[in-house]
Order: sequence, then structure tokens, then C-alpha cells
Amino acid sequence: MTLHVENTLTGEREPFEPRDPEDVLLYYCGLTVSDPPHLGHARSWVHVDVMHRWLEYLGYDVRHVENFTDVNEKIVARIGEAGGDEEAVARSYLARTIADMRSLNLLRAEVYPRVSEHVPEIVELIETLVEKGYAYESEGSVYFDVTSFEEYGELSNQDIDEMESQGDPDERSEKRHPADFALWKAGGVDPAAIEEHRHDGAAPAEEAAAGASTWDSPWGEGRPGWHVECSAMSMTHLADHIDVHVGGRDLVFPHHENEIAQSEAASGERFASYWLHCELFEIGDEKMSSSLGNFVTVEEAVSEWGTNVLRTFLTAGSYNSEQLYSERTIAEAGERWERMERAHENAVEAIDSPDAGTKSEDAELREAVADARDGFERAMNDDFNTRGAQSELLEIAGAINRHFEAIDPGDGGRYDYRGLREAVEALEELGGVLGLSFVGEADGQAALAGEVVELVLSIRGEEREAGNYERADELRDDLEALGVEVQDTDSGPSYRLPGGN
Repeated sequence: MTLHVENTLTGEREPFEPRDPEDVLLYYCGLTVSDPPHLGHARSWVHVDVMHRWLEYLGYDVRHVENFTDVNEKIVARIGEAGGDEEAVARSYLARTIADMRSLNLLRAEVYPRVSEHVPEIVELIETLVEKGYAYESEGSVYFDVTSFEEYGELSNQDIDEMESQGDPDERSEKRHPADFALWKAGGVDPAAIEEHRHDGAAPAEEAAAGASTWDSPWGEGRPGWHVECSAMSMTHLADHIDVHVGGRDLVFPHHENEIAQSEAASGERFASYWLHCELFEIGDEKMSSSLGNFVTVEEAVSEWGTNVLRTFLTAGSYNSEQLYSERTIAEAGERWERMERAHENAVEAIDSPDAGTKSEDAELREAVADARDGFERAMNDDFNTRGAQSELLEIAGAINRHFEAIDPGDGGRYDYRGLREAVEALEELGGVLGLSFVGEADGQAALAGEVVELVLSIRGEEREAGNYERADELRDDLEALGVEVQDTDSGPSYRLPGGN
């Protein structure tokens, strides 16, 4: 079976053929760290994570790069609310974003580049575009000339002459064509742009503008344009030509269209072979969005439902299908996870019991597990069809349940050890592709466990300060009995949770 993907660039479902038969270069347009991450972000994160996992399942080495946009007027608009300047605000939300990503049991990317760290590479890319005649300087800003790139509009299927003006209204007099877009913007952030995104409690727009970061460039002091940032980071950490570029459907135009133009104009190579776009998450009749304020944060969702239920919910629809958030759809996901988890637990208990027979054979169970494996692989190779893949996991759970209905150890029956073991291994391995964990915790409880350990260590410290060394030693011994490694250092105690967390 060969993986096929829906390529936005061609509008066709195509066999996946990376440039290197062993390695896949994957770039995902990451989060602008200006708000707490919500379930809309989680949906894309989880599906990109599943893509990463499935490509590894197929035997590829995956070089996955995901950026953090930490330079943006939305971040500046939070000055006074979440930090004293743009850098501090970005750092605050970045810390929360990373914690949320870990709570969702996401595989780590090879690197998470930040815009603020790559301004030299951005300037170098812009200089190349100017030298090649694809970009021009105007009033200290630099714009990409869309008329100079023949394929402009290919991704979004638009005609240049029918496009609306890109960028702020004050750019129109500086541009040669309304659709030209900024690569470098002179000066800082316009207070009007800040006001558009400002929350109550944040600093006034004029005051916040003074906290925006700027950098020197050949065209004067300024800030990079949004679109050029991803091109520079992708080309720096992966290659001029990558295999897969993933992002939200709302980024097809102008962001991804502009990425293609500036990247290919600079390098002379195809920027990405396959463009995959995640559909937006809906709540009621609207998309879930930070700007609309109709969101559920990742932190809230993981705390209430746990990671396994949340990932069951998010993978119930494929990445490029519409999905609706509601209490009912979450509850249904909880029921599906409970069915799979209970079947797994019962199967593990049975194969580790004296009632598992070495000569017992349930042909229906074994056949159902084999069929489900094949069905799971067919679904995932069908453009990462997680909905179909999840249904195959439920088929395995159903087969386990039917086996228990047919076997009565009290009447001399014996469980099919080999068949149940195959079912357990299939649930764990295939469930792992969807990021589900049947062994140990993958429900966001690591952070809670850490907080509990820190509380115990704090009490231990108080006991030591009071001279109650025996009690302090008992607390340490109790933690170590639970698998928590504690080490006293000059700067205070450190610890390591079971499993290396």
C-alpha cells in the first residue's frame, strides 16, 4: 500500500514520493504566540503529529520543523497585560504554548525556530530577492513584486488582476501593484494595528508601540514581514525544496501563496512538493478563533477531559475535514476511548492470568485483529484518514469483547493467549500512531504529578529547616519508593519523575 495525499497545489490526490526515499522534510506553520493556545490550534498540532508518526511507521526518518512567530503586532498589543515589551510577552505565551504541546503527547519537532532568532537569514533572503529583481525598496520598506513571478496565484487559483490589495492601507502609495506584499517594513508597529488587537488592561497603543522590537537592515531600521519569516526558517533548517508543507486552510492565501513566490524566486527551485491544509475547527456556526473569543484553551480541555479523550476527539475527523466542537461530540469521544481502554485492560488482565490457554484458539478474534491492522493501514495511507483508522481500533476492542462473551473460565474455558496478545499489541502500536497511550499516562497528568512532588519537597524543606531530619528523610524515601529520583544540590532539590519526566 502506498500513501496518497490531497495536494492543495495541484488539487489532486497523489502518491507520496519524497525527494529522498529515506527522509521526509516536513514544515508546519506554527503558532503566533500572542494568546493562550486553544482547541483549534490543538487540532492542527495533533494532525501534524499523526502525520509525523505515520511517516515514521512507514519507515521514513522525519525532519519536522515547526516555527514560533514571536514578532507580530498582536504580541505588541499584549504589552502591559502579559509583559513589559514584545520579547517578554512572546516569552510568556511561548512558555504556555510549549507546556500545552507537551500535555498533548506530541512528538517533538527537530527544531522550533523563532522569528526573532532568524532576522539575519530573513534580511539575506530579502537581499537576494532585490538583487534578482523580484523585490524593490520603497520609503525604507521592501515589497515583493507579484507581477515578476509568473506562477503567482497558482496555489490559491487566483488571478493577480482580481486580487485585493495586501497589507495595511498606508502601504498602497508605496507599492507598484496592489497585490505586492511587504518583505520588510520600515520603522516599528503602527499604533492603529495595535489598537485593532488590544485587550482591556493592556497598555495604550502608543505606549505599547514603544515596546515593539526593531532591527537594522540595509534599508534602515524596521521589522520583517510576516510571510518572509516562514520561508527563511524553512530554508535555513530544512532545504530550499522540502517535501511537505502543512498549515491551516485559512493560510492558503495570502501567506502560503506568498511563501511560494518569495522562496522559489530566490532559490529557483520548487519550494514544497506537497501542500496539505488542515480545516478550521468550528464551534456553533463560527470558526474557533482567538480574535472572536469563542475558544476553549488547550489547558482547560486537557484538565477536564485528559489527553487520550482529547486526541480521540480530535482524530475522529480527518485533518482536511470540517469538525464541530460541542459537549456532545466530546462526550462521544470519551465513550469511544473508554471502550478501547476497557478492552485493552481486560485483555491484559486475561493474558496475565492462569486462565490464558496456550492451546486455545479463537479464529474470529485473530482474523478480526489482522483485518483491523490492514484496515488501519489502508485508512492512514488514504491521506491520513484518522477517522477510518480510529474505527479500526474500535473493531479490535469489539473483537476482544466478543472473545470474553464466548469464554467462561469458570466452566473450564481458556482465553486465547496468542490472539489476545496480538490484539493488545495492535491497540498499543496502532493507537500510538494516533498518539493514544494504553500504557502509563498520556492525559496531561505529568504536570500535576510534578506539582505534587514539588509540594512534598517543599514540606520536606520545611521539616529540615525545623530540624526534623528524620521526617524529611522519610518524605524523600516515600518519593523514591514511588520511582521519583530526588537529588539535593546547592541550589535546592531536583527530581526526576518515573519515565524520565
